[in-house]
Amino acid sequence: MHKNFRKIAKISLVLVYLVIIAGAVVRMTGSGMGCPDWPKCFGYYIPPTDISQLQWQPEFAYNEGQVIIREESLWVAKEDFTTGSNYNKVNWESYQRHDYAVFNAYHTWIEFINRLLGALAGMATLFLALASTSYWRKDKKITLISWLVVFGMGFQGWLGATVVYSVLEPVKITMHMVMALFIVALLVYLIYKTDSISQNEKYDKKVTLTIWIALGLTLIQIILGTQVRQFVDHQIDLLGENAKNIWLVNPSIQFYIHRSFSILVVLINLYLAYSISQKRLGYSKIKWVLGLLFIEVITGVVMYYFDFPFASQPLHLILAAFLFGIQFYLVLEATKGKISQKSL
Repeated sequence: MHKNFRKIAKISLVLVYLVIIAGAVVRMTGSGMGCPDWPKCFGYYIPPTDISQLQWQPEFAYNEGQVIIREESLWVAKEDFTTGSNYNKVNWESYQRHDYAVFNAYHTWIEFINRLLGALAGMATLFLALASTSYWRKDKKITLISWLVVFGMGFQGWLGATVVYSVLEPVKITMHMVMALFIVALLVYLIYKTDSISQNEKYDKKVTLTIWIALGLTLIQIILGTQVRQFVDHQIDLLGENAKNIWLVNPSIQFYIHRSFSILVVLINLYLAYSISQKRLGYSKIKWVLGLLFIEVITGVVMYYFDFPFASQPLHLILAAFLFGIQFYLVLEATKGKISQKSL
């Protein structure tokens, strides 16, 4: 299983990033409530494609838990039954989690694909944990962290449910994103630790500290970014989706902090790249960091000055998630060098 473990870890990481991408698309399209219940979607494992499937029908067999929309509310079948010629309220109970009762096939299927990718990622991490048992005697940490990923995915699924039940409460959305990055970090760790190729073992205390600081700043910047996005979502609700040119006319204080903070993030990473080059440490991933930062800044500028072009918002978020993963890899490289020095 050793030879397959790293491959499964890479597949798991790709799937987790696909879930992050899907989540960004969900937010871009406003599809977060496309499935108002969880884990099913309107009570179905395969969601409906037309509103008629969610309307009460005479002489129709309903299963327990199936959902209909009636009088602008969600109603859930209490048990398996077949309707008569007239609607009987006794067979139904009101959905209690929230009062959101809107069907949009486009939003529903976008959210469903997001959940499907989440389920696939969960299955992949479970296979990863099972494969990790082959490392138990050699390195127990790999096995323990692999199972931690599984529990993390389960917790992430629960967070996803709370996001839906809260009707997209901003704080819960931020927690959902931070948890996704935590899972990314664990998977990157497993991929790095099981690399059979000799890894860079050079170490510099100051550079290592700077890498940690750069990673922390990126995480703070991502959290600030989610708060800015929450403000934009609020503006969309107030002003409408066609008023892009005035969404940021009177921005929140978080926007100014986020924009100014980006300068600090860029500067510290430029300094880091200079230090790595001058000291010949060989951390080549810093080039990826600078490239992603450049595109990240461009997308931020484009959103502000060109009124949020299509896909600019999810791209901005996705790039940040990739940036975090690569910076965490740099942390592992630097820490490996420190451990190697101590063992000499």
